[in-house]
Amino acid sequence: SNTPRHLAEFWMIEPEIAFMDLDELMDLEEDFLKYCVRWALEHCQDDLQFLNQMVDKGLIARLEGILKETFVRLPYTEGIKILQQAIKDGRKFEFPCNWGDDLASEHERYLVEEYFKKPVIMTNYPKKIKAFYMKIDAEKPVLDGVEMEETVQGTDVLFPSIGEIIGGSQREERLDLLVSRMEELGMKVEDYEWYINLRRWGSVKHAGFGLGFERIIMYITGVSNIRDVIPYPR
Repeated sequence: SNTPRHLAEFWMIEPEIAFMDLDELMDLEEDFLKYCVRWALEHCQDDLQFLNQMVDKGLIARLEGILKETFVRLPYTEGIKILQQAIKDGRKFEFPCNWGDDLASEHERYLVEEYFKKPVIMTNYPKKIKAFYMKIDAEKPVLDGVEMEETVQGTDVLFPSIGEIIGGSQREERLDLLVSRMEELGMKVEDYEWYINLRRWGSVKHAGFGLGFERIIMYITGVSNIRDVIPYPR
C-alpha cells in the first residue's frame, strides 16, 4: 500500500501469553503502549524537545495526555452505529460503512480524533473479516433489532493520526472449532498440522498481539510518514 503508514518490510513486537482472556489482553495492550510512551518521555527528553520544536509543536503535550487517558473499549457493532449516525448527521466518508465492512482509515480516525478524542480499542469484529485462529464470540451482536453474523474476540488499538497501531486477539484453543473454521475458509488443513498439533495434545486459553514498531516510533516522534522513521525503507 502506497500510504504514509505502510512499509513493504516492517518490524513487529509480538507477545503471546498463556491463560489470558480478551479483557486481560486489552489491559496488556494499553499498558504496553503507555510504557513505551512513558519510557520515551523519561529517557529521551532532549530528542522530544527537538521534535516538539521542529516537527510537531504539540508532541510532548499529546504524549503526556496519552498517559492520563483510559483507552475506550468499543465493540465493532457500537462503532458502526456511531459511524452510521455521523453519516446521517451529514458527515461525508469516501468509503461505505456498513456492518461487515472492514473499517477504512478515515472511519478509524473519525472515532479516535473526532468522536472520542482518545485512543480506542475496537473489539468483536465480524468473523468473516478476521483471521481463522481468532476465538468466536459466544453470542451474536444485535444492530437495530437485527441479529448479525458471528463475531470474534479480536482487538485493534486505534491511535490519533496513526490509525491501527496494534492488532491482536484471544486465540481459538478448541481443536474442533479451529479445524471447522479452517475447512469453512477452504484452507488445506494438512498444511497446518504443526499448528493444529499445538492444540491436539492439550492447550490453554491464550491471547496475543502484534505492534507495528515503526508506527509507535511515528507516534512518539510526531513524524507523519513511516518511511522517515526507518533507515532504509522499501
